[in-house]
Amino acid sequence: MRIRAARPDDLPILQGIENATGEPFRDIGMIEIADDAPPSLEVLEEHRRDGRAWVAVDDSDTPVAYLISEVVDDTEHIAQVSVHPAVARRGIGRDLIDHLSEHARATGLPALTLTTFTEVPWNAPYYARLGFRVIEDDELTPGLTKIRAREAEFGLDRWPRTVMRLDLTPAPAHRAPAPQTGHGVTLR
Repeated sequence: MRIRAARPDDLPILQGIENATGEPFRDIGMIEIADDAPPSLEVLEEHRRDGRAWVAVDDSDTPVAYLISEVVDDTEHIAQVSVHPAVARRGIGRDLIDHLSEHARATGLPALTLTTFTEVPWNAPYYARLGFRVIEDDELTPGLTKIRAREAEFGLDRWPRTVMRLDLTPAPAHRAPAPQTGHGVTLR
């Protein structure tokens, strides 16, 4: 899979991916989540225009997964990451998150954040395996508090939810090559 910036013609495909990713929620009794509408084309376009929408594409350059983000309180916040169930469990979600991590490092942001369901195996437990940690309520920043309040208004708190954070190591500083002697030995 290759990751690239989303294009305008990808956006309806992203809505289809989102609809498909809802189906596994139906299997665990979260029917309202399964039936939830995907992000509107306008919302997806806003993320794309802001340079915060990426897709993983197959060999025919068709999106099979996507990630959209926004800056929230000096972190790169994952607004949505979705992988079509037909290509799930291949590391594509992790690759998208790794891509976002590099983007965040390059722009000087110290961490990724997200909100997620705690008891859904492909949600909080998955992100914990990627190195995210739960942020306790007393650690929530104003922006994350606002996101959680908005989620509660939409009824997402019917199921346990949490906020998670992945602290990023700074991008390595560019180092000049070490001087070489005529014998191929590096001097330090």
